[in-house]
Formats: sequence, structure tokens, C-alpha cells
Amino acid sequence: MTKNIFVIGLEDFNLRLLRKVRHAEDYTFHDLLGYEAVAKDLKRDVNTLLARAYETLDAFPETIDAIVGYWDFPTILMMPIIRRRYGLRGPTLESVLKCEHKYWARVLHKKVLPEIVPPFALVDPFAQDATARPPLPYPFWIKPVKAHSSKLGFRVRDADDYRAALEAIRAGIHQFAVNLNQIMEHADLPPDIASADGWKCIAEGIISAGRQCTLEGYVFGGTPDVYGIVDSIRGPNRSSLERYQYPSTLPKAVQRRMIDAAKRLIAQTGLDNSPFNMEFFWNRRTDRIWVLETNARISKSHSPLFEMVEGAPHKEVMIDVALGKPPEYPLGQGRFRHAAKFMLRRYGCDDDHVVLSAPNLDEVHAIEGRFPGSEITLHIGKGMRMGDLHLHDSYSHELADIFVGADSQRTLMRTYRAIVDRLNIKIGEAS
Repeated sequence: MTKNIFVIGLEDFNLRLLRKVRHAEDYTFHDLLGYEAVAKDLKRDVNTLLARAYETLDAFPETIDAIVGYWDFPTILMMPIIRRRYGLRGPTLESVLKCEHKYWARVLHKKVLPEIVPPFALVDPFAQDATARPPLPYPFWIKPVKAHSSKLGFRVRDADDYRAALEAIRAGIHQFAVNLNQIMEHADLPPDIASADGWKCIAEGIISAGRQCTLEGYVFGGTPDVYGIVDSIRGPNRSSLERYQYPSTLPKAVQRRMIDAAKRLIAQTGLDNSPFNMEFFWNRRTDRIWVLETNARISKSHSPLFEMVEGAPHKEVMIDVALGKPPEYPLGQGRFRHAAKFMLRRYGCDDDHVVLSAPNLDEVHAIEGRFPGSEITLHIGKGMRMGDLHLHDSYSHELADIFVGADSQRTLMRTYRAIVDRLNIKIGEAS
């Protein structure tokens, strides 16, 4: 019998990938809530989204076999609430919060493996004396206890940076705080975590020296497993991510240490019947590893990379655990030996800068045709104002996602540079 799988925020790009998993002919994928509502509309509150989801699911005339999602906040934290209502497999809300709530996660990390956790502190950005009392010695990072896409995350070098970061956070944190607080109302929380609500931030010591990677894994029947490691390469500012590359080129011994740490950390959360990914740094000079963060989901950005190298996107793992099937992954049956997602960024431009030139859709398809295995998604168009671009962090604007597969790292980089040259994107001041 065909399984009905509801996907929160389903859109065409990821639907194509879902249809590439093994046994896709046995699944019918249904959109729940829509991409715009969960991934772009920052004014939509969680309680309204939950009510809409219940209305859709209550009216569905057939069986509901699974609810899955790959978007960050608020999708990842709504799924346990919705699944619980319909008696579906998946992790508890509390276990997901232990991964996604950055302060709670750090408290647990320090309890299990304190040697790989940087110094951290809870921060109330609205406290009267917040500016006068930096929570850690400079430099440090500060960010909301839950946000996404590095929004409102700042590298603080001195008192002036700290003052500016707090001003920006106070002005923008409402877009995350309201929804996180509505979600936390559904959870059974210890008092110290309940008080660390969505209006709070976490400060963390700087650990960006070294190589960064993400471990992709899952917990099934209480047993965690890691099936792949993806390297994350940052840009010249050491903050913005410019490339994900699979498989990792880290030394195998370092990979094994990270896998062991990930299994111990994820066990502490109680997460079960769920995918997860966990980010680490490795400092080559000191041979020390650090844990950066944990997410109770797959990384959607990695799916095309796994499909190119393994022969099926790792969305298959997400589906399997939701349906109660032990995953059989990775496959090693892909077209290429290496794959990467490049995030073409522009640094240092103002929100008032505009796109002076960019290819149209037909021109993009023509470029893809010249480079087999490539896929290009532009986030901009000619005449667009940078301030209207949805994808950006505190330091850069993301112009395009470029996926490339190749049989060597050298070919991978050469192909990417050739694609960027042909895109011929130009940005400048409006005339």
C-alpha cells in the first residue's frame, strides 16, 4: 500500500530529490503548510501554523503514515508537536529542544564532554546593564538561543562590537522569540531552561580556528549511527559558509573521534527515531576537536551531494526512520566521487546596492548544460535590491547555490570557477 508522507514546506527542488530515494514509487508526498509560510514568512506565528496543519491533516481522507521536514526553525520544532497529535513516530519535543535550543544543548554538551565545549554564557540582551557587562572575555560570538541561517549572529571583538550587536539583536530577535516561546509552552522544561526563553541569547568563545565539518546521522530504536561527514568551508571573513563538500577529507582518525563524540552527545538528549546532524571543528595544530552545534534533522543542503556520490539523497534516511524502517545507507552508487554545494556570496555591499547584471533562466540552463552534473539556483535577478534578498547573514549576501559533481577535487573547483565566470553577475550602486 502506498504510504502518505506529509512534508512541511515542500517545494519543487526538494520534491525532485525526494522522488530519487529508493522505493519512491511506494510513497505519495503531500505538502503541509507550504514553503512560503514556514521558510520565508517571518511574521507567521507557530500557533497559527499548527492550527492550519491540524485543519489540513484532519480533513485528509486517507491514512497519514509520516510527517517529515528538513527546514530549520520553526519546522524542526513543530514536527514533534504535530506527530504527537496524530500518534506518529518521531522524537519527543523535549529531546529536539535539547538539540536545537543552543543554551540547553551547551549545558548538556558540557555535562558529557566538557573538553570539546567552548566557554559559554546565557545573555539577556534587554538587561539594563547588558552593555556594561560583557558575558565572556573578548572576542566571542553572540546569537539568539534559537534562530536560523546565522541571522543575528555576531562576532564580537570589543565593546563597540558588543554594543552594536546588542542593538541589532534587540531590534530583530522578536522574529524568533515569539515562535520559540509558543513552542516551549508545549514542552515539559526544567526551570532554568524555561527561563532561558526566546528573548535570550548565548555567548560562546571563538572556536573558528581550524576545519569545520558536519556529521550526518540518525537514531533508530535508541541506537545512534553516523553515515557521512561533509566538510564546511568558510569564506575570507571566517564567518560565512561558502562551500559544503562530500566526502570529507579530514584524517580518518579525526573522523572516528568525532563520530564517537557525536554518539555520546546525542545519547544525552534522548533523541530517538530521528535523523540528526552535528557540526565540529578540528584544529590541526593542536589536534583538538570542538563541537559547534546539533540539529535534529538532515541538512537539506547536503542532499544533492549524497545523491551525486551515494546514488540517492539522504532524505531516504529521514523517510526510513519516520516509517519505522532501519536505514540502509550509505550506498556508494553515485555518478561522482566528489560533490559540493557552493554558496556564491557577495561581501561588503550595502542593502541599497542592486544587481546590475544576472543571467535569465534560459541562460542558467544553458550554463548547466555545459557542465554535466551541475545545478544552479539563483537567488537574485537583474534590478533586485540587495536588501530584498532573503538569504543573507550578518556579513554577506548569498547570490546563488551552485551544485557540482566531479571525480577529483581539482576538477570540482575548476568547474565551479568556470560556472561563476559564465554567470557574469555584477552588483553596484543604483544609477
